[in-house]
Amino acid sequence: MIEVAVGFLVIVMIIFSIYAAETRDLMYAVVATMAVSLIVSLLFYILQAPDVAMAEAAIGAGLTTAVFVLAIKKTERYEHD
Repeated sequence: MIEVAVGFLVIVMIIFSIYAAETRDLMYAVVATMAVSLIVSLLFYILQAPDVAMAEAAIGAGLTTAVFVLAIKKTERYEHD
């Protein structure tokens, strides 16, 4: 049962990663990247590494997302060709 959950999370993580790379709206890309980071932290927790999971959630999803949002607010939200 746990293998199915891990497989599902990996597939969702890949979908969010592709979306983050392909979207032109940088804010949506940051949100998708945050989702990938949260999924990675959940996978670390499933793999019985709760300390790594907490660090990934705090730094990857929290701090990095905040820095990216501040940078996007100071520049342009949409990527141009």
